[in-house]
Amino acid sequence: MNVGIVCYASVGGSGIVATELAKALADRGHQVRLISTEMPFRGSEYHAGLAFHAVQTPGYPLFREPQYLLSLANKIVQVSREHELDIIHAHYAIPHAAAAYLARQILSNVAGGKVPRVITTLHGTDVTLIGSDSSYSETAAFCIDQSDGVTAVSRSLRDDTYRQLPVRADIHVIPNFLDCGIHRRSSDPALRARFTRGDEKVRLVIHVSNFRPVKRAEAVVEIFARLHARVPSRLLLVGDGPDLEKAGRRAHELGVADAVEQLGEQEQIVPLLSLADLFLLPSEQESFGLAALEAMACQVPVVASQVGGLPEVIDHGVTGYLHPPDAIDAMADSGVNLLTDAPLHQRVSEAALAAVLQRFCANAIVPQYEAFYHEVIACQTSVTGTPS
Repeated sequence: MNVGIVCYASVGGSGIVATELAKALADRGHQVRLISTEMPFRGSEYHAGLAFHAVQTPGYPLFREPQYLLSLANKIVQVSREHELDIIHAHYAIPHAAAAYLARQILSNVAGGKVPRVITTLHGTDVTLIGSDSSYSETAAFCIDQSDGVTAVSRSLRDDTYRQLPVRADIHVIPNFLDCGIHRRSSDPALRARFTRGDEKVRLVIHVSNFRPVKRAEAVVEIFARLHARVPSRLLLVGDGPDLEKAGRRAHELGVADAVEQLGEQEQIVPLLSLADLFLLPSEQESFGLAALEAMACQVPVVASQVGGLPEVIDHGVTGYLHPPDAIDAMADSGVNLLTDAPLHQRVSEAALAAVLQRFCANAIVPQYEAFYHEVIACQTSVTGTPS
């Protein structure tokens, strides 16, 4: 198939999953076109069967802000015509589903032209934060409903969508996934020694995110401060965003700043996860929890909030630990238990890896997307009598 994938280029789960899906589809023989403002995060290396198309949004004095929706729709039309796309796969409802809908309408208006099917994948904040805002909700719901197929990354997100938006479309759940050949623990004693400062007793705690308010970076530091008081440990903060500075200030207030290291955005996350002994994710909301899944694949036990799609990824007490978001002491206690009980740490680490290998590798999930693509195309063919 010829597939156009529309996604955000910024660091975040939706862009990462879209890029990894594009790579996996290309590996399986499809021709894939990534469409975004710039090369997406983790998409910079050449990949056979995968091409990138940049969306240019010029500014005009008449407009108060750049008209990204219009330029994106125009780019989708251009790419679809030139490469005869079978599928436009929009990741994140706003504005990508709207742009895909508009592009399909333009292409439908040309006699004899091929009209691709539109699939929208919901990732989380496009529904729980943006889509539920009354300023966007009717448009978001309409564009989701106008898609030829809709998926969500968790059952929790599917249910949230129906609860928060007037969506009538049938939403299929296809979870996020990893390339399990890449996401696996790899030993680097020299790098670990650099972060532990050569002290073998020190345990490394890690948090990876875009440091938006929903990730609760200050809570990460508060949990770590409790851990640090009981276990020799250091905290690695990986990523960047509006709340990173707040996390740094909180570390100073709690007297643990010397044990906290800010590493900024890192495209290669596996080497850092492979050093860690514990992953903290006390988010206010997670529609899936891709960062937790990456940690589990690298055999890092996760202590996280019991919210959203995380219970669909983590089996409490078996593959990690889940607590209410405000249960800071309980999260710290679970972390201490994991860091001080070696058999428990090994048992949880091995169970986490087994869960990833069994349920969340690309070879288990990507065929579900392929099958859904074929289903959507076949459905349209059965209606019209001939494929368009």
